[in-house]
Amino acid sequence: MSKANLLGRRDVVTQLLSDRKGAIVVGGLGASTYDIAAAGDHDRNFYLWGAMGGAVMIGLGVALAQPQLPVVVITGDGEMLMGMGSLATVGLQKPGNLTIIVLDNEVYGETGGQASHTAGNVDLIGVARACGIADARSISTMAEVEAFKPSMQDVSGGPRFVSIKIDSANLERVLASRDGSFIVTRIRGALGFGPI
Repeated sequence: MSKANLLGRRDVVTQLLSDRKGAIVVGGLGASTYDIAAAGDHDRNFYLWGAMGGAVMIGLGVALAQPQLPVVVITGDGEMLMGMGSLATVGLQKPGNLTIIVLDNEVYGETGGQASHTAGNVDLIGVARACGIADARSISTMAEVEAFKPSMQDVSGGPRFVSIKIDSANLERVLASRDGSFIVTRIRGALGFGPI
């Protein structure tokens, strides 16, 4: 795909999260968290401000703990590369309510825009399939984003893994709360649990 045809990251995330219903959304470290916040702060957003590579495992834990709710992880290619082993655990556990979306701009945006391994020969979709995630696919158009969106609400057909090639625009950071206690307490409250 030529760089001119790549999708805008904020457009993709805004479209995915419009009409999100009760989905819990885990944002990966960096730009994907800014994109989720830009689409609208929500009491079911779990922003990951540290622990690079941990978004999928956090999403898996939430999905296993809340099997009746859709759980969506939105992360970048750099974080997914760091946490590739998590796909093996997802493939073994097979939570039907988990969707993993990788915004792949083929660069490490948080550290200066160096080319990531997905710009070379690393195939994250192939890795996901090899780990036992049968529903692993790429999306390259906004029409495909729109068509995929309803499946994120399915709590029995997953896990799902989607790689979306996006542009590498350096956009304004939209910061939600960085207070970990606040984020955890807020999401617990949204799910009907009291404070820790």
